[in-house]
Amino acid sequence: MLKVGLLGAGRIGNVHAKAISSHPGSTLVAISDVNMDAARKLAGQYGAEAKATAEIINDPSIDAVLVATSTDTHSDLIEAATAAGKAVLCEKPVDLSLERARACQVAAAKNGRPVMIGFNRRFDPNFAALKAAVDRGEIGKTELLSVTSFDPAPPPVSYVKVSGGLFRDMMIHDFDMACWLMGGLPETVTAVGSSIVDPEIGAAGDVDTAVVTLHFADGRIAVIKNSRRAVYGYDQRVELLGSEGLLSAGNVLENTVSKATKDGVTSAKPEFFFLERYMRAYSAEWAAFVDAVNSGSALPVTLDDGVNALAVAEAATRSAKSGQTVSLASI
Repeated sequence: MLKVGLLGAGRIGNVHAKAISSHPGSTLVAISDVNMDAARKLAGQYGAEAKATAEIINDPSIDAVLVATSTDTHSDLIEAATAAGKAVLCEKPVDLSLERARACQVAAAKNGRPVMIGFNRRFDPNFAALKAAVDRGEIGKTELLSVTSFDPAPPPVSYVKVSGGLFRDMMIHDFDMACWLMGGLPETVTAVGSSIVDPEIGAAGDVDTAVVTLHFADGRIAVIKNSRRAVYGYDQRVELLGSEGLLSAGNVLENTVSKATKDGVTSAKPEFFFLERYMRAYSAEWAAFVDAVNSGSALPVTLDDGVNALAVAEAATRSAKSGQTVSLASI
């Protein structure tokens, strides 16, 4: 039984607490948060203890920690937890600074404990099935990838100011998806972005609408589209063209009922919120982590993957600001 400490009792911490407690191979024993009242409240729901973060990290009876704290703490906590002999699952991104993330990568490698980064979309049943079909060669060689990821509404500007920007905060999921589905890193990155949803986002120095093209060394292309506003719901789609066919994964709808009349055919909207859309993915992500740690097998998502996605995000940020295509090798 994997004994787990949860660092962070906010919205995503609540999701992870449920996943940890629901898995038969793990038990949630301790929770920390900068807001100890929040930690105590969440701990009370799951029969865990509210403790300081340092206590959890230094407790030899705890086998693993899940890091669901603010991004600026991720690298420090990964290093401290692995130095204390613990396995780690950390929410994305590794850091807002690529330089700091790379230093964390080196330190964690020396500590020798498994570190998995929370790119939960890999564990969505639909995207996972698409990837499995790619790996079986069902569409031949992958050639052109299109990823659509639109949020239903923009976050508060107060969040935007500390998020690291759309490319590091939102599109980083799609960068990881693209590298995962295409089987490697792009050679160059071309990005364009603008603020047309909320002018306050632009005033804060960020964009809310963006398109990024990833150019791979062998000529393959991936196009990623992000928007902070899709009034009809949380729009999450993938389309992958190969030499022998096409694979696509569509939206998860609020229900499967459709109506067909002489006026046309209608169906439900996409699920509205990311927690609804990806709840099964969070559970599958945690199950994969527990299985890998308990068996000693390779993690399905690594710290290297997290650093790679952040490097692509950095290249996209520079490209959008400069108007120039950016080589990943220069990052």
